[in-house]
Amino acid sequence: MRALVDRSGLLNELVGKLGQALPSGASELKADFEKNARGVVQTALEKMDLVTREEFDMQVALLQRTREKVDQLEALVAQMEDQQSDDGVASR
Repeated sequence: MRALVDRSGLLNELVGKLGQALPSGASELKADFEKNARGVVQTALEKMDLVTREEFDMQVALLQRTREKVDQLEALVAQMEDQQSDDGVASR
């Protein structure tokens, strides 16, 4: 099962927290560290079975359209069954 994640938001949050963990004397290394940490975290996220919010929303919309079509087909089948049972009663 694929997890839903806002990749850029999660990436920024993780890198920010890693940067905050650095000692105060290492502020000149912070930008370089965050750049390298961003690459490492991004690679790890890409290896996970994740979907973007956009991909998730597209699948939700597709599922909704499919559900509507199934509902229409079920109503049509019920209508046809009613007609068939009415025809059977009328012909007796």
